[in-house]
Amino acid sequence: MERENGEREARRLEALRATGLLDAPETPLLDQVTRMAVRLLDVPAALVTLIAEDRQVIVSSAGSGESPPSRQTPLSQSMCRHLVRDDAPLTVGDARGDERWAGIGAVSRGELTAYAGTPLHAPGGPPLGALCVIDGRPRPWTRQELETLEALAAMAEAEIASRAAERTAREELERERMFLSELLDSLDIPVSACDAEGRIVRFNQPMREILPAPELPVGQEIWARAYRLFDAAGRRLLDVDELPLVRAMRERYDGQEVVVRPPGAPPRRYLVNGRPIVSSGGRRLGAVAVAHDVNGEHRVRLLRDLQHATVRALADAASAQQAACGVIGAITGTLGWACGEYWQADPKGTRLTRTGSWTRPDLDLSAFTGGDPMTVRRGQGLPGRVKATASPVWICDLRAGAEDMLRAEEALGAGLRTAVGLPVRSGDRVLAVLTFFADTVEERDEELIDLLGGVCAHVGRYMERRRAEDLALALTASRRHFDQVVAQLDDLVWTLEIPDDGEPHPVYVSGNTAGVLGGQAPRGFDAVYVRDHVHPDDRQTFAGMIAEFRAGRPAEAEYRITGLDGVIRWIWSRGTPRREDGRTMVDGISTDITGRREITEEREQLLAAEREQVRRLRDLDRMKDELVALVSHEIRSPIAVIRSYAEMLLDDPGLDDEQRMFADVIDRRSTHLQHLVDDLLDLARLDTGTIGVDARPLSLNRLVRQAVDDHRAAAEAKRLAVTVRLERHLPVHGDPVRLRQVLDNLLSNAVKYTPEGGSVTVAAGCGATIDVDDGGECRSGAVTLTVADTGIGIPAEQYERLFDRFFRAANAVEAGIKGTGLGLPITKAIVEAHGGTITASPRDGGGTVFTVHLPTGAPQTGGDH
Repeated sequence: MERENGEREARRLEALRATGLLDAPETPLLDQVTRMAVRLLDVPAALVTLIAEDRQVIVSSAGSGESPPSRQTPLSQSMCRHLVRDDAPLTVGDARGDERWAGIGAVSRGELTAYAGTPLHAPGGPPLGALCVIDGRPRPWTRQELETLEALAAMAEAEIASRAAERTAREELERERMFLSELLDSLDIPVSACDAEGRIVRFNQPMREILPAPELPVGQEIWARAYRLFDAAGRRLLDVDELPLVRAMRERYDGQEVVVRPPGAPPRRYLVNGRPIVSSGGRRLGAVAVAHDVNGEHRVRLLRDLQHATVRALADAASAQQAACGVIGAITGTLGWACGEYWQADPKGTRLTRTGSWTRPDLDLSAFTGGDPMTVRRGQGLPGRVKATASPVWICDLRAGAEDMLRAEEALGAGLRTAVGLPVRSGDRVLAVLTFFADTVEERDEELIDLLGGVCAHVGRYMERRRAEDLALALTASRRHFDQVVAQLDDLVWTLEIPDDGEPHPVYVSGNTAGVLGGQAPRGFDAVYVRDHVHPDDRQTFAGMIAEFRAGRPAEAEYRITGLDGVIRWIWSRGTPRREDGRTMVDGISTDITGRREITEEREQLLAAEREQVRRLRDLDRMKDELVALVSHEIRSPIAVIRSYAEMLLDDPGLDDEQRMFADVIDRRSTHLQHLVDDLLDLARLDTGTIGVDARPLSLNRLVRQAVDDHRAAAEAKRLAVTVRLERHLPVHGDPVRLRQVLDNLLSNAVKYTPEGGSVTVAAGCGATIDVDDGGECRSGAVTLTVADTGIGIPAEQYERLFDRFFRAANAVEAGIKGTGLGLPITKAIVEAHGGTITASPRDGGGTVFTVHLPTGAPQTGGDH
């Protein structure tokens, strides 16, 4: 019974605490009940009391000053505890004569004489306290008064029930909120929510790991600035209307891709689904957004796109240059960066040259990239640092970390912020360097560096393969015929085991043996079987090869074999030994080289015939040169006599005009013929090395001006404008007579082939461009002379023959312009005798430009040519 009473008391106290009245500062409805009790029952005081475990708590009182001296009293001073214990009303007409209340202080003080109370119950539960009225005078309680008290008690119980239900509801709501909070925090995906006014009210734990949780509800005008969310490209900040929660306030959507850029960390990519939160009645309560981390999928997609774009660029490239530009464009375009550059290392690995670049179409970075090739040393600038360290370099912000970077000022001026450099390696060797630039600040991303490292490895393998292919091109022409023959033959691939004390036997033989043995070999055939079919004259060679294999050395041999079809074939076998599980194994291949043998013999015969033909052509050329020299020498003397007599005739004052005209014609023609003979002799002497070049230090300026002055009359006769542009001092090491011959040939050609009203320009400077020191001395080691005209020009396909003997351009012949075709060959011979070069090229706007490079000092070999 005691245990049952204890359990009942525990349930009662739990129900009492559930009302929340023990700690309630105010109880307006209960106060209204007690005031009604005072008024309706005409009593000095009315109380609502609750009986706790060890005390009585007055939660409402009326009359007698409206509030009792103490809100809490010991149970020993409470009459209401009897009502709770007995769960029944209690009325006392005069407590002074009743011994049960002798210990209550209020009775002894005369404050409490008459008492009437009724229990107050929890909803459907035990009594919690009482509604009681007190009178300081004795009085009997009428039935009507008690019924009124019970009616008022019912009102008090309704309020207690309401408070209990409200508290229970609040506790339930709090539990639900706590459950929802813990549930959201336990999810692996970030969730955020806002109320109907757009204030953020919930960030779960995964969301707080992405963005800092607001300390207070934050409206969209504030958090739009606080949380920097970017579009799918990761470049543009989202507008307020594009923010996930703002968008979810007005529509339901799936799959909005956003990029979050946490400070000091790589960007993260998310797919966001948004939903408005609407009540059952259709009222909009707020919105919720759920983010799914797709960074991994984006990385996989990015890697796939990069690999596909790189493979496509390499596959479409016709040259290494195109491959470099294609790879740079593929990577830069896929990542959405601003530009990229490809820097090729020289064979020695000391310099890097920019051979390709790509710029995003919507940007103008010409001030940074420039149009001219660039070369940097190892360790210089971003590409040089990558080459020196053979490791990636990532500069997050050029404004803070570009002190040792070339073109840093131009990069910042063009709006570039991030620079990345990556090595393209083949083993430990850096073949090239890829550099990339972004117009946004990009934090260092190790995953992206690893991803791009794989792409660089692919590029490195391609460049090595391309290099091997380029080296193999030199052999392609000579091996083409041989490859066509070999492509029709079947090789025999085999693996032999060579025991230490036994005969070799095959452990693997490719399926088709007809190409080597002339038929399908029987099962179980071995090296002895093959040896028995080797031609008797070649068995020693075959045995020597087997002996080398047995000794563990690679070997090869060519021998004849009588095939199963009775045909004798030449076989070339080669193999490489290896040890496997204590056994000697030989991997090898045998090829039918009968056709190659025949081709080799035929090629030797053709080479012998070609050598004989070359010898004959050289003899004929020598004989031609000797004949030209002989004829020119024999003709020279008669021409000299003719010129002498012509000069004598011209000096005779007795000649009439017609006779003097004939004599002048004889003199001009003989002079032209002598020049032709002199040209032929010069060619013969230059070829045989008998012509002298008296080289000495001299200034080219004087020679050029003298030559121009001598040809100015002919130019003025055709109304040609002659322009001369010379550096102050142009030192060369040459023969003034021969160099003057070069100038005369070039100037006479320019005047001859330029129509009336045209122009001739003569320019000279140090090196390819003007390159002189403060003293006017050339630093480049060479002087460049150009003679440009606006003449009829030369057909593009005939430039390569321009310096051949007796060659004349087709358009000059068609125009009827006379010439011998010897001036330019002689000019080239003289220039090359000085250790220089001469080239011809089309002039912009029409005409021809001849460019001569002459050394400023004596050739290293010394001496005259």
